[in-house]
Parts: sequence; structure tokens; C-alpha cells
Amino acid sequence: MRQVVILGAGFGGLELSTLLSDRLADEVEVTLIDENDAFTLGFSKLDILFGHQTRDEVRLPYQRLVKRGVEFRQETVLSIDPQSRRVGTDKAAYDADFLVVALGADYDLTATPGFVEGGFEYYSIDGAERLRDELPRFRGGKVLLAVLSIPFKCPPAPYEGILLLHDYLVGRGIRDATQLHVVTPQPAPIPVSPEASQAVERTMAARNIEYTTRRRVYGIDPAGKVAHFKDHDEPFDLFIGIPVHRVPDVLVKAGLTENGWVKVDPLTLATPFPGVYALGDCAETGIPKAGVFAESAARAVADEIAASIRGGRPRPYDGTGLCFVEMGDGQVGRVDVHFRADGGPTAPMLGPGAEYAAEKAQFGAIRRARWFDL
Repeated sequence: MRQVVILGAGFGGLELSTLLSDRLADEVEVTLIDENDAFTLGFSKLDILFGHQTRDEVRLPYQRLVKRGVEFRQETVLSIDPQSRRVGTDKAAYDADFLVVALGADYDLTATPGFVEGGFEYYSIDGAERLRDELPRFRGGKVLLAVLSIPFKCPPAPYEGILLLHDYLVGRGIRDATQLHVVTPQPAPIPVSPEASQAVERTMAARNIEYTTRRRVYGIDPAGKVAHFKDHDEPFDLFIGIPVHRVPDVLVKAGLTENGWVKVDPLTLATPFPGVYALGDCAETGIPKAGVFAESAARAVADEIAASIRGGRPRPYDGTGLCFVEMGDGQVGRVDVHFRADGGPTAPMLGPGAEYAAEKAQFGAIRRARWFDL
């Protein structure tokens, strides 16, 4: 039996452990390690933010994860030796024949001066709850939503947040008393898809949401309620930031990173260390950071491991995924992305429409059933 150790039980780790259980349960023993006791689908944080569901209603406990040949351990990874494929946690040590790093990206709120003291975010569950509790106290004024650095998880999420906030403010009767402004260093909302970007821009314009590209907020003054740009300051009454993302420190200490992220072969997800792979938000593949891409990368890594054991030619990572985009007013768009299509990336958009809201719900239901038997 070969030993497979997977660090991180997000989209990538959950899908990979499920695939290995399905395909290689008689040939591998899988240890899946995560410091948390439950998983939450990323888009559920918007449901928490706007009060549609609670933390407990969206959490998927890892104790529900029962797969043949897979053992889940709730532990914190403290050290990784990629040469020997040895992992140390706060409770044990593991030696792997195949080591897969899927630890995601951390949020560095301290990287933006003043953000911890005077800003809000909804990329974490705690942050979504904190902003949810702040919104009823907001009585109007200027809301500045800023993408604080790139790359960041889920490219549509800042625009989903502002469009759903528009609906929330309309419902409270204070939209006319509020200015909404989105600022991003990127040239477009969803750069890989001009069609989706144009749809998002049109929707924001129709709702009188100001949109500024290729600009960045470098810090905020919580007392003065001012955001600092490179060449000017801008006042706000409520500041919402998409936090600076960074690779977990344990991966830096392990010598796995280059230019801030884990270095991998973009087609195999292999690191320079034999038997060591990385996928998802911690890895640099040339593809945006999102759960659906971690999931498709897991299929490529499963093929690599199967080929190493059984022989054969694995399929390269194709960079495919689908993305649902909340457009407000109950409308949802769907973007089908193929980064490695012949002739270059393709990302057509379907909708928006109410039918894709139902598809999004089904997307979550399928993964809850596949990974947690719920």
C-alpha cells in the first residue's frame, strides 16, 4: 500500500481524496489533514453576509467524510520536508510516498495599513459575520469596496458582493443615500472573459455603481475614514476590502515557494521534488485561484498518482472550471472556462437568469453529496 498524504481539505483535497478512494482504494492509504473541523463552500459566505444562512447551516463537518481508504486528521501542519516527503503536525509525523500540498492561501489583513482597525472583509466566515452585523448600523454615505492585491480567490466575488449590497440597501430604503464605488488593480472584472466582464460592468453601471480599474488602495486612515491611493485620498463611510492573499508560512519555510507561491509544473502540478505535488490556491499554475480550478487540478494529480502506480499516460491539467456569478435581483450568470483550449482560453457566459441560480444550488448539492454523503 502506497501512502498518500494530502495537506488541506478544501476543494482540491476533498476531490483528490474522493478520486483516490474511488480508483485506488486497494493500492493506497490516504491521510487527509486539515486544521479545521468543517468545510464551507466559498459562495456560502455571501449567504452568511446577507443573513440568508448561518455559519452552522453552511458548515460541512469533516466527521461526515467517510471514504474507503481515507482517514481524516484534524491537525495543524507545522513542518514539511519535501525531499523526504515527511510532514510534522501538532500531533504526529507522517511519511508519504506521494505528498500533495493543498493548503490554500491565507489572508494578510495587516499588509494594508489601517485595514485591521477600520475595514471589513467577507472572504472569511468571521469577516462575513462581522460585516453582516455592521450593515444594519449603516445609515448611508459612501461605501468603498477595494481589491487590495492580486492574485485573489474567486475573481467575481468583489462584484457579487457590491451587487448584492445594492439589493440590500434598496431593501432598506437607503440606496439613494449611498454611493457605491469598486476599485481594483485589474483591467476588468473577469479578465479571461470579456463577455462576462462586460455584463458585470453593464449591471454595475445600471445600478449607478462607480467602477475604477487599474488602481489600488495602499492603506486607510480609520479615524479620518480616508483611503490612501498612490496619488490621492478618498473618503469613505464604510470600507470593504478583498484582503491581500499570501501562501501559508509553512510552505515558505519548506522551500517550496518561488515568487510568493508554490512552484509547480502547470500541466502535472508536480513540484521540483519527486513525489510532491501542489494544487489549488497555494500553487502558481497561471490560472486564477478558485475552488473549481483546485477541483479540476485534483483530477490531474489523481491521474499522476495512478500512472505512477499502475503505469500509463496521465492526462495533463486542462484548466477547466465553471463559475457562477451573482448579478443581483435573483439573477445568476454562468461562465464556462477552459484555460488551455486550442487557440487560447475560452470563457463564454450564459445568462444571467434565474435558471442559473438553481444550477448554482445544484452545484453545491452535488459536492455535498459526493464529499460528505449529505
